[in-house]
Amino acid sequence: MKSAADYVIVGGGTAGLVIAARLSEDPSKTVIVLEGGQIMTEDPRVNIPALWTTLMGSEADWSFETVPQHSSSKVADLAFFDPLQAELNDRAIKEPQGKLLGGSSAVNGQAFIAPSQAGIDAWAWLGNPTWTWESLLPYYRKSYTLHVPDERTCKHLDLGWIDDNVKGVDGPIHVSFAGVAQNPLIKAWIDAFKSLGYNTTADPFSGKSIGAYSNASTIHPTTKTRSHAGIEYGLPASRRPNVRIMTCATAQRIVLEDSSEGVVAKGVEVNVGGNIETITANTEVILAAGAFNTPKLLELSGIGGAETLSSVGIPVVIDNSGVGENLQDHLMTGISFEVVEGVATSDPLMRQEAEAIQEAMQMYTEHKAGPMLIGGVQSSAFMPLFEFSSVDGVRRRKELFDTHLTSNSDQEQAIRAIIDGPDEATCAMFMFLAQANLHENSRSFVGQNLLPGNYVSLGLSLAMPFSRGSTHITSSNPEDKPKIDPRFFSHPLDIEIMARRLIDLERLHTLDGLKDFIKPDGQRNHLDAFLTDLDSANRYLRDTATTAYHTCGTAAMLPREKGGVVDEKLVVYGTKNLRVCDASIFPLITRGNIMSTVYAVAERAADIIKGRA
Repeated sequence: MKSAADYVIVGGGTAGLVIAARLSEDPSKTVIVLEGGQIMTEDPRVNIPALWTTLMGSEADWSFETVPQHSSSKVADLAFFDPLQAELNDRAIKEPQGKLLGGSSAVNGQAFIAPSQAGIDAWAWLGNPTWTWESLLPYYRKSYTLHVPDERTCKHLDLGWIDDNVKGVDGPIHVSFAGVAQNPLIKAWIDAFKSLGYNTTADPFSGKSIGAYSNASTIHPTTKTRSHAGIEYGLPASRRPNVRIMTCATAQRIVLEDSSEGVVAKGVEVNVGGNIETITANTEVILAAGAFNTPKLLELSGIGGAETLSSVGIPVVIDNSGVGENLQDHLMTGISFEVVEGVATSDPLMRQEAEAIQEAMQMYTEHKAGPMLIGGVQSSAFMPLFEFSSVDGVRRRKELFDTHLTSNSDQEQAIRAIIDGPDEATCAMFMFLAQANLHENSRSFVGQNLLPGNYVSLGLSLAMPFSRGSTHITSSNPEDKPKIDPRFFSHPLDIEIMARRLIDLERLHTLDGLKDFIKPDGQRNHLDAFLTDLDSANRYLRDTATTAYHTCGTAAMLPREKGGVVDEKLVVYGTKNLRVCDASIFPLITRGNIMSTVYAVAERAADIIKGRA
C-alpha cells in the first residue's frame, strides 16, 4: 500500500474531495485522502433526501457539542457586553459534522443556496484582494449542474428568475427543485412575499438578489437521491491509479520540520484501525477537515496560540493565536403553525407513524415521488429589516448601529457596510413542511416530543452575525474533542436584529397566500410562540435559537496581524507547504447555507495549487 503521495489531503469531505478530484486530473500527480469516517454511498439514510436528520448523532456524525451558552462564556473584552444578552438559557448546542466520505455534504439538508456579491467582495476588502465575487463566480458554476423542471412546475415554483448566464450547466453536483406542482404551500410562500413586494429580484447566483424564491437542493433529478461530494467527486477520483482514499483513517497531527524557507509539512500521522502510520507528503499537505477538526489538527501539531499550546504540553512550532478563533455561525429559530385539514406535511413521518412510513417508502421506491423526496428547506427568502425602510427608519437604524458598533473593527465595518441598506439581507427566512420542536435540546433538528397534527414551520437565520466564538483543544490527546464556544449573542446587535426579524416572521402567517393554509386558532410548537413585542421575541430566541450548522472562519484567510491563519493562497502562515481549504478559511460567513461556497472555494483552491489562479 502506498504511504506517500505528492499531495496528502486530510478530510474526505466537501472540500477535500473536490481538491483530490481536480489535482488528480494530472496523471503524473499522486494524491492520498485521509477520511476519518466510512464510505456510506449505498446507505439509504444518506441517499434518501428526507432521512437526513436520522444521521445526526449516528456513526456518520463527529457529534461535537458546544459548551453551555451562558453569560460566563468568555467574551473578547467588549466594553458594551451585556451578560443578559449572551444567554441561550445555559443550553449546550449539538454541532453535527459529517464523518463519512463526502463529509457534511452527505448528511446536511441539501439546500443549495447562493451568497451575495457584497458578502464575497468583503473577503477582498478584509485583506484578500484576489478573492472577489468576479473571481469566485466561475467556480460556483464549475461545481454544479442546475436541472430546470418542466414548464408546469416552473410556473408553480415561480422560477422565471433562473438566469442562464450564471447557472451551473456541467458541474459534478446535481442540483434540482424538490417542490412539486401538487404542493400548494410552495406557491403560497411566494404569494405571501409578493403581497409585501418582496418576490426575488434576480437569480440568487447573480449575487444581487433579495426577496423570496423556491430554492434548489442537491438532489439528482432522475435518481431522486442526494448528490454529494462523495459520489460526484470522490468515487470517480478513487478509480484513478494515482489516487488512494483511506477511510476510517483519523489524522493525529501534521509532521512538521524547520527549514531555512519556513516550516515544512513532511506528512501526516494517522490512526488506521488502532495502528499509527505516517503518510509522507512529497509536495504538500492540505487540511480540509472542517471548521472544528482543522484548527484542532493545527494545534495538535504545534501551530496555534502559545498559551493554548503550552497549557496542554504541546511545543510551539508557530505561535499564531488566530487558530481556532473567529468562529462564526448562523443562529436560527422558527415557529410551527398548525395547518388546516387536508394539507399534507411530513409530520406523520417525523412521528415515525408506521403507516405513513410504509406509504412514503412505497411511493419513493416505486414512483420516485412523495415526502421522501423532501430534504430540508425548499422555500427561502433573503430579507432586509422592514422596520427601517422609511426615512425615519433609516435614522433609527443608524442610532441602533451606532449604539452597538463601537469597536470599529474591520469585520464590524464590513458587515455594517453590507446590511446598512434596503437591498441587502439581514436574515434568511425559510419554510419547511413539518413542526420544529425547538424548545427541546435534542440531537434531532425537529426534536422527539412531537405534537399531534400537521404543521408548517416558518424559520429565520441571522445572515451576518457580529458575534465571534472559538474552538480549541483541551489536551494533547487527538481522541479528545475540542472545546467549542460560539459565544452566541455575545454581540448585542445580533439579538437586536434577530428579535426584530422574529416579529416580522410572526406576521408572515397572516399574509395573503399563507393565511389560507393555517388554522386561525391552531396550535404552535412552543407555548411562548405567540410574539407581541421585542421582549417576547428576546425570550423566545434565548429559549429556542440554535445552530444552522454553518460553522466557519476558524482558520481565517486574513492578514496575520488581523488574526489570519492562512494567506490568500491558503498557505498557513509560517509554513512552506501546508494549506487549508474548507469552511474554516472563510474570513466572513456568507449570508445563507455555506455548502455552495465550500464547493466553489475548493474548486478555486485546486486551480491555485495548480498555479492557474
